Order: sequence, then structure tokens, then C-alpha cells
Amino acid sequence: MPTADSSPLASQAADVNNVRAWLAAARADVLFEATSLNVKDGEPAVDHIRAALEHGAHAITANKGPIVHAYRELRDLATARGKRFLFESTVMDGVPIFSLFDQMPAIHLQGFHGILNSTTNIILGEMENGVTFDDALKKAQSLGIAETDATHDIDGWDAAVKTAALITVLMDAPIRVEEIKREGIRDLTPQALRNARRDGWPFKLVCRAQRVGQGEKTSVEGTVMPEKVLATSPMGKITGTSSYIHFETDIFPGLAITEENPGLYATAYGMLADFVRAATAR
Repeated sequence: MPTADSSPLASQAADVNNVRAWLAAARADVLFEATSLNVKDGEPAVDHIRAALEHGAHAITANKGPIVHAYRELRDLATARGKRFLFESTVMDGVPIFSLFDQMPAIHLQGFHGILNSTTNIILGEMENGVTFDDALKKAQSLGIAETDATHDIDGWDAAVKTAALITVLMDAPIRVEEIKREGIRDLTPQALRNARRDGWPFKLVCRAQRVGQGEKTSVEGTVMPEKVLATSPMGKITGTSSYIHFETDIFPGLAITEENPGLYATAYGMLADFVRAATAR
């Protein structure tokens, strides 16, 4: 009787789990990569995308990790193979943030700020109404917005990775997630949140990036932390699953995008839009 390791079924399963073997067997033209975020090194998504491009397939991902940890390598590999490496769903679901700047050549992005994490948005809103942190988190999980382990959201890692991705791609300034000054929302209390809302300055988890210095000494600094914002400002009006980003450029001093309470289909739309871009590319 064959052992589990030597059975034909086990061999087939091993092939299925090997992305390179699957790409070859399927003769794939496109790989959709949607594994969970690995903040530390972006794996296994980085290897999946690398394998797809080396195989000669377009690579489309909703995973932010590869953008932060291997963007230039994967971009250059895609160019060398004449394929597309696309990732519109990584920030603000399918809203065309990255492709927007493809349509604005010669624009110089000076900085941005915004609210990019839905889980913390929901938790803060619930706590403003007197709900405990734990119950607010359960509400976000029941809506399908928060993971069972929401550590990445609560401690600001998800927002920091998104900030790093935007800096790396749109500001052409590779930055490690560890270089983003980060603070989550764990220390905020329902009382502090209610008082801030009452005073017209509610707390939001805000992402920021800004160019500093001049000439060859120019760099980009990024932060993610709770801030009090004016209730009547664009960021102050962001609630629920909505997101907001405000870009500062040399041509347009203020260019903002608001995404109002998207459904769960929005991320899938972003990947579909990337597929259309790849399929129609010349």
C-alpha cells in the first residue's frame, strides 16, 4: 500500500500547490494573486507574481505586500517580459488611484493624506456611540470588514503598508514599512472619542506622506496615527467603510478622491479592471 507522500493523489496535490507547476500545466496567460498580507516580507505573494512573470503571464494582485517589498524588481521583470504587473485593488479597493497617475504624466507628487482603513473607521464610530472596543470590533467582523485576527488593522499595520505602497509607486521613493511612524487605535477610549466628537474634532486614523529636504537630500516621510480632525472637513465626514485621500501635486495643489461605503464587490472590480487593462494592452 503506498504511503501518503507517494500516492498519485498526493503528487497531484503537490503540483497544485506549486505555482510554477500550475502555470506550466495550465499554460496560464494571467495570474490573479489574492493571498493574505504578510507584512514582514510579502511572501508567498512575491514569489507567486515573480513566477507568473517569468512564465510569461500577466500578474494581477490585491495584495499590498509585493508592492512594498518587491515593487521595482517585479515592475522591471514585467517590463522585460512584455507583461503587465497590476495592483489597483491594493489601496481603496478598485478606485483607480495608481492608474490615475498613469494618465497624468510629468505630475510631481509632493505628499498626501487620507483615511484608508475601514476597520478602524467602523470601530472608532461605534466607540463614539459608547460601545466598548471589543464590541465595536465584533461589529466590524460581523460586517465582513475585519478579519478574525484584526491586529493588522487595529495597530495600524494595514494603513502603514498602504501608505508605503503609495509612497513607493506614486512618489518613486521606496520605503520600508518599519520607516512609517505608526500608532494604532488601542489606547483610545470611548470617553475620549465621545468628547472629541462632541467638541467637533473626532479622531480618525490618518495616513500621511510628505517630501522633505531639497535636491539630492530629498526624502519622503510617512506616518499613520490617530488624529483629531475637524468634523466638517472631508476627513471628518468619513465614516463606516468609506475612504478618502487627498493628493498634493506641483500642478494641482489639492486633488481628492472619496470612496463612499463600497460593497465587498469593489476589490473584485479592481482586479477585473486590471484584467481588462492587461488584456487590451498593446
